[in-house]
Amino acid sequence: MKKIKTAIIGTGNIGSDLLVKIKRSEVLECSLFAGRSPESDGIKFASSLGVPVSSESIHAIEADPACCDIVFDATSAMVHKFNAPILRNLKKFTIDLTPSKIGRMCVPTINLDECLGENNVNTITCGGQATVPIAYAIKQAQPDVDYIEIVASISSRSAGPGTRANIDEFTQTTKEALEHFTGVSRAKAIIILNPATPPIIMRNTIYAMVNQPDMDAITRKVNDYVERIKKYVPGYRVVVGPVFENGRVTTTIEVVGLGDYLPAYSGNLDIITCAAVEIAEVYARKKMQKEGAI
Repeated sequence: MKKIKTAIIGTGNIGSDLLVKIKRSEVLECSLFAGRSPESDGIKFASSLGVPVSSESIHAIEADPACCDIVFDATSAMVHKFNAPILRNLKKFTIDLTPSKIGRMCVPTINLDECLGENNVNTITCGGQATVPIAYAIKQAQPDVDYIEIVASISSRSAGPGTRANIDEFTQTTKEALEHFTGVSRAKAIIILNPATPPIIMRNTIYAMVNQPDMDAITRKVNDYVERIKKYVPGYRVVVGPVFENGRVTTTIEVVGLGDYLPAYSGNLDIITCAAVEIAEVYARKKMQKEGAI
């Protein structure tokens, strides 16, 4: 079967994990893995897999626009602000894995179809991918939610330089995504980097202020969205709730990674790379169908 060519910009943990997932995709192939340092661990890893590499970052795509149809930007929010207009001019379908908020915010279980016509799609944050669908599910079952708060707790070991450089963007972008997708006017996002040894599994707790909630309806809707997410994030599961206590509905989600490039405790990286690959694969299948390749 023909595969759609992709390029990854950013050779850190997220970019490297993406590479492994794309290597086993039935419809995607990585034709370029680009960063800034030829000595980076990611470049060496990609080279060992026989993937074309470059230390010219975005400029490698500028030099050879035909190298790809889809671009994954796994750099940082600041760098993506530089990359985005270049990729738009090159007419590349861009999946932004940084919290830059430049492109259309996309959560595959909520609005994937309407994002496929955009030139730039933003995967929000790891916490956003983990918690927004649950907040959305609660709001669908209980329209009178007036406040949502999420706390994302991840292992300090799974937070690389890119994650640490984007902490402020993480909280703001996740908050805005919660408000955007649920329609709730007040939301808050908190991230905790836990230094515990052995490393903890990613856990996300969602709090929703609700008066007289229909817990059966909320539980059904939350479980429905959990099953949808598990189709592309197998390690996603409910560990607490939903329960109602002290005027709020509480649900806790755990994300165990697939262990592709990083250990299984790095579910915070896994959920955002899984979401990005899901978006790309659906886009690729539609593109191939349109071109008569499948």
